[in-house]
Amino acid sequence: MGGSGGSFYFGSDFNPEDVSKKIREEEEKTKNESFEIEVSGLLKNILASANSRDADLIQKHLRTVESAIHFDLDGLITLRYGGSISKHTFVDGLSDVDSLAIINNSELNNSSPEEVKDFFYQNLQRKLPNSKIEVGNLAITIKFNSGTEVQIIPALKTQTGIKIPSSRQNNEWSKLIKPDAFAKLLRYSNSQLSGKLIPVIKLAKTLIANFPETRRLSGYHVECLAIEVFKSYNGTHNPKEMIKHFFSEGSKNILNPIKDKTGQSVHVDDYLNEANSISRKMVADSMSSISRKMNNADGSRDIRLWEQILK
Repeated sequence: MGGSGGSFYFGSDFNPEDVSKKIREEEEKTKNESFEIEVSGLLKNILASANSRDADLIQKHLRTVESAIHFDLDGLITLRYGGSISKHTFVDGLSDVDSLAIINNSELNNSSPEEVKDFFYQNLQRKLPNSKIEVGNLAITIKFNSGTEVQIIPALKTQTGIKIPSSRQNNEWSKLIKPDAFAKLLRYSNSQLSGKLIPVIKLAKTLIANFPETRRLSGYHVECLAIEVFKSYNGTHNPKEMIKHFFSEGSKNILNPIKDKTGQSVHVDDYLNEANSISRKMVADSMSSISRKMNNADGSRDIRLWEQILK
């Protein structure tokens, strides 16, 4: 009886090497699961930080702007929130808080874009003397002391639609634009990816905000790039795998212009110039670097490497 104890418990085909192999496999599985949980925790912390940005302060700034541009004006101007605030993809570090100042039945209806921007500028200067205000080709940018940067784009409401200053013709209104078109596309793409696309966009914006200034993408560009990158995505719907995919594929997609679906301009990334430009290659290099670091961190199962990427 005593001599047959091994056969009784393990069977006649018992092999100590097989048992050791199974133990190592279980240990490796446990280690991998622990690593995935730790990385997931890091990403959740970043998203929690992004979601806790002071949205109330931004809304207060926008109300101040709306009040300023209405000063001494007959008629109606409606401030319509756009950019990342309306799409829930806002993070600090990128200037992507913008609003359309829609002019409707106002004495400004027959004014040129330059006249409207000058009117806004004068009123904003009067109301916000301590803020830095800049007039650009399309928008007026207000830099508040809080660090928040807001762009106001004049928009003329007509019987057939909305027009903004043209990006191609000086001091002319654009063709009709579709300000809701992209937001609808983003919502649809997000639903197709189990609601994970918007969190991944926030993570991507947080990382890109740390790029050298000459390599940073606009918030709108990051959103458009994400939609392009995930068009044919068949991977798992979890933030880690998706953010890896964004930087891996995004480093290739960034080399070609993306058509602007709102009609505001020909491409969303005209500021990077033509396809395969030096500017695009510089951004691609930064994105490829992030992608390699993520793959190395996963390959070595080293949580410290992920911490360095996300810090």
